Amino acid sequence: MSRFIVLDAADIDSEAAFWASVLGGTVRASTDDGPYPDWRDVRIEGEVMLGVQLAPDHVAPQWPGTAPDRQRQQLHWDLYVARDEVEAACREVSDLGANLLQRADDPEAADGFHVFADPAGHPFCICWE
Repeated sequence: MSRFIVLDAADIDSEAAFWASVLGGTVRASTDDGPYPDWRDVRIEGEVMLGVQLAPDHVAPQWPGTAPDRQRQQLHWDLYVARDEVEAACREVSDLGANLLQRADDPEAADGFHVFADPAGHPFCICWE
């Protein structure tokens, strides 16, 4: 049984390209005449690790999403990097189109995380320990 997460996005090409770059994978687009024309696979070493499906009316979750009128997040990625690679990882995801939502309270701490949003607004964290 294959297992992978599927993200909704209004722009499936940019969403899939973003995650393929972050995760070191490739994008495979479904063909227009296939059963899933509004779908992209993000593959790592030939395995599907993430799906992106078209959701034209997608509403991005809002961080932290605690107010009753906010669209709450339903899941998020925690991407762990070595402590000495945190700033480079943050620059990389920013250059790829992520938006910083919240910096760690103490970026010099032995462990922590920064919160970002991908191009479709899905939160994810760059973490270290």
